Amino acid sequence: MRITRLHQVAAHGGEHDEMCRFYRDVLGAKFIAEFDPPGILFFDFNGVRLMFEASAAPATLYFWVDDVDSAHAALTDQGVTFEGEPHMIHRDEDGVFDNPGTEEWMAFFKDPGGNTLAIASRR
Repeated sequence: MRITRLHQVAAHGGEHDEMCRFYRDVLGAKFIAEFDPPGILFFDFNGVRLMFEASAAPATLYFWVDDVDSAHAALTDQGVTFEGEPHMIHRDEDGVFDNPGTEEWMAFFKDPGGNTLAIASRR
């Protein structure tokens, strides 16, 4: 037996129309389906399925972007309110995650369901 990839993440869902507009129209996820009842939404991010439902626990989701500053500016232009500016989270001196000396930068925000989201890239 071998686990080959992450298949699905469950997160707390808010009002369906708001969640759908946010994930599909702002973040660019592919909308898959809505089942109501029981009140579940599904989206696809490059092969990883996100499931939102009111009874799920809040989640923290990290999204990879090519350039955190450009993504921050583009999402701000679309009305996303960030909890501060992009900032360095970690400088990988030993090359554990990338080349030695590479910095990981992130910027955090909330979705309509109250989940914490982040955009991340390396420099």
